[in-house]
Amino acid sequence: MSETNGSAIVLLSGGLDSATALAVARRDGFDCFALTIAYGQRHAAELDAARRVAIHLGVVEHRVVPLDLRAFGGSALTADLDVPKDRTTEAMAEGIPVTYVPARNTVFLALALAWAEVRNSFDIYMGVNVVDYSGYPDCRPEFIAAFEGLANLATKAGVEKRGRFRIHAPLIQLSKVEIIRLGLSLGVDYGLTHSCYDPSIDGAACGRCDSCQLRRAGFEAAGVPDPTRYSV
Repeated sequence: MSETNGSAIVLLSGGLDSATALAVARRDGFDCFALTIAYGQRHAAELDAARRVAIHLGVVEHRVVPLDLRAFGGSALTADLDVPKDRTTEAMAEGIPVTYVPARNTVFLALALAWAEVRNSFDIYMGVNVVDYSGYPDCRPEFIAAFEGLANLATKAGVEKRGRFRIHAPLIQLSKVEIIRLGLSLGVDYGLTHSCYDPSIDGAACGRCDSCQLRRAGFEAAGVPDPTRYSV
């Protein structure tokens, strides 16, 4: 339980992992304030998913903040680049994929930190994970630890020792199967979530991008029905 006022900021994308992280924060006894960033992502269907999940899991407040990272591009999620499809698990693990959005988690955590400081909250949750594939540099434990140190150096609340900011990444070492089982045990309705990087116009998941393949394989390995609506 937090040493502060019992509230936590949760970064909520609307995907499977962030929904599970939100459920964990609730389990840990926090009043949850969900933060979603509309960053110009091509898979904007996740914004509607985030709203559904926030309602379903009973957050105190849900804020959607616009911050258009298309101004910089550099990613298949924010620029006119093809999203990789039909890749093997081995291929996913090689190098940093083009779906990496430059500095995204650094930017998102900075925004969550700002809201946390204003609210006098010292706990921030996010659903990063390194087990299924470790291509994103801002999903590693080293990054989380480094940002936590920065948070306590770069804020008035930290300098005045009013509390210590903690970045919680409860899923970081879990497989997709373990994440799904954890979420189900905490009452997450995964039918409300959205993970696809390249959905169709009507919001159906492509079934072929890295995220769809990992999600589909996770449900299959967990032995539970996959509630995702796929186009293929």
